[in-house]
Amino acid sequence: MRKIKVGTIFSGIGSFEWALKRLNIDHEISFACDNGDIELKDVNYEDVLNQIRKVKTIKEMKEIEQSLYSSSKKTNFVEQSYKANFDIDDNNYHYNVCLLDGTKYKNIDVLVGGSPCQAFSIMGYQKGLEDARGTLFYEYARLVEEIQPKVFIYENVQGLLKHDGGKTWEIISNIFDSLNYHYTVAVLNSKDYGVPQNRNRLFVVGFRNKKYLKKFLFPPKTKELKYTLQDYLIENCKEGCFHYNKIIHRKGKVDNTYFLSEKVKKHVMSVGTKNYVIHPETDLEIARPLLATMHKMHRAGVDNYVTVNGKLRRLTPRECLRLMGFGDDFKQVVSDTQMYKQAGNSIVADIFTNIIPNIVDTGVFG
Repeated sequence: MRKIKVGTIFSGIGSFEWALKRLNIDHEISFACDNGDIELKDVNYEDVLNQIRKVKTIKEMKEIEQSLYSSSKKTNFVEQSYKANFDIDDNNYHYNVCLLDGTKYKNIDVLVGGSPCQAFSIMGYQKGLEDARGTLFYEYARLVEEIQPKVFIYENVQGLLKHDGGKTWEIISNIFDSLNYHYTVAVLNSKDYGVPQNRNRLFVVGFRNKKYLKKFLFPPKTKELKYTLQDYLIENCKEGCFHYNKIIHRKGKVDNTYFLSEKVKKHVMSVGTKNYVIHPETDLEIARPLLATMHKMHRAGVDNYVTVNGKLRRLTPRECLRLMGFGDDFKQVVSDTQMYKQAGNSIVADIFTNIIPNIVDTGVFG
């Protein structure tokens, strides 16, 4: 099989790319795109994109995009994490999916990404891709149309299927049809694929050629979890000893800053108010879904807390990365707060390590 050319949008910390690395699949990252939550104000994206389409090179496209962000005083921390862990040319790391000209990346084999769940203003399906205009799903679909990858993988929350009474998904599925892609859909849970985290996500795998879809199946669930959350803890597997799902049980130590004071402990163990009652549970064997806001330390009915030597603590960023399928060789170059956020926004790499071989086995990449 030849080298696979990959493009990702809403790339985050590179879950798909990390899965390819874990599988030792020869690949090239053609482009990645993530704004790191840096929003531009007073920009007519359509006008700028039309300007971008007129330039001939990817470098010129990046220069136009860069000029719009040059005045921002915010740092793209997602970019920092991504570039620390993956080999990508600066010109091919983009900040804004709305300003990405897919026609400059026509050689992509697989396009991967998601989009925020947004309602569509037009009821039903009347204008094809135009029904999604003004939403970030429009940008995803636009790039599929412009790039024409052999395969696309679309990811979102499982609630997208029922969003707006099912009308959102109806339009999305019809748009994929209108792009002449043949696709299949599944909701997959991380705990069914080797990771002790109860995290459901919707996955759509689409093929430009229907014959490959006929050969593709989503991976079956694993029979049982080999490891629990407790195996992922640094006290049971010190930093540097966790390599994907191969765990070397050597005892480590967690810094005291991760343990809760009595005041914070009282807050996280609270059952809440009469309008928001939750039942605190700690030391779960299968973690709750990691949140992008977990650095704020929600109550124990929402976030994950563990007891070590009689003291309660939150998970460390490294343990959160482990629960997202990233080995200890993933470099953390940002603050704990940023790493919690990035881990919580990521996709569990183990889902991809199970999906990718089934895509490869169809022969779609030659």
